[in-house]
Amino acid sequence: MPRLKCVGSSLQTVDTRIAKPLPKRAEAFYLSRPWRQLMNRLLKERGRVCQDCGRSDCRIFGDHRHELKDGGAALDPANIVLLCGSCHSRKTAKARADRNRMRPD
Repeated sequence: MPRLKCVGSSLQTVDTRIAKPLPKRAEAFYLSRPWRQLMNRLLKERGRVCQDCGRSDCRIFGDHRHELKDGGAALDPANIVLLCGSCHSRKTAKARADRNRMRPD
């Protein structure tokens, strides 16, 4: 049976030591005193537990059920759900995809 010969790649490799992503920056609202006070209060009331999956051994994020970009109330405790990083990323990606799907071309 004939053997296949490998063809060299025409793609160049990227030196990841110099190709670094830009650092993530938090929006000013999430660094504000009213947001921090609300988060401290919610963490004391609800505990440091993900309200979606129940994890408690991780960082907890305050996430708007109805996102600010979609007109959600910024400091309404009823609009805030406490989520672990995995649940927060999943929920945010879904909301972004839904928003992009609804956007007219």
